[in-house]
Amino acid sequence: MIRILGVDPGSQLTGYGIIETQANRLVCVHSGCIRIKLSDLAGRLLQIYTALGEITDEFKPHEVAVESVFVHRNVESALKLGQARGAAITSVAMRGLPVIEYTPSTIKKTVAGRGNATKRQVQHMVKALLNLPGKQQADAADALAVAICHANSRGALRNSGQLAVRRGGRWRLKGLP
Repeated sequence: MIRILGVDPGSQLTGYGIIETQANRLVCVHSGCIRIKLSDLAGRLLQIYTALGEITDEFKPHEVAVESVFVHRNVESALKLGQARGAAITSVAMRGLPVIEYTPSTIKKTVAGRGNATKRQVQHMVKALLNLPGKQQADAADALAVAICHANSRGALRNSGQLAVRRGGRWRLKGLP
């Protein structure tokens, strides 16, 4: 069993989703959103860092997958997104967890079968793949999609030599403790 934390970073809402691989199926452990309440950037980044640290400490994932930055038309928005990603990655990396990044199109293609799938299609597939009741909040569903993408890509990473076995039989990214 591998527990994966998926993160959909944002400067106002950061989605997170934790799944487990159990035999040949994926199970949702927990998901939600970190709602950023502060107006100053430093405070927002600290809130993301702290909240993801608490989530990581509580749910103890083995690996973390994060959506990579995509090009925005608004440069300021792209910079804020990049800073939010940095806070999220630093929070989990400080706990010794490997972090793997996926592009939005890779996530969509893995989960919905098309790299240009709509948010609605991704949400529908996340609900179906994890057998979730009701509707998920959009950012939480996106984070679960990131985790699903990583769960489905682990074999390829392992075969390419980017993941290496460590004590206890867990797979880790090479070069990390």
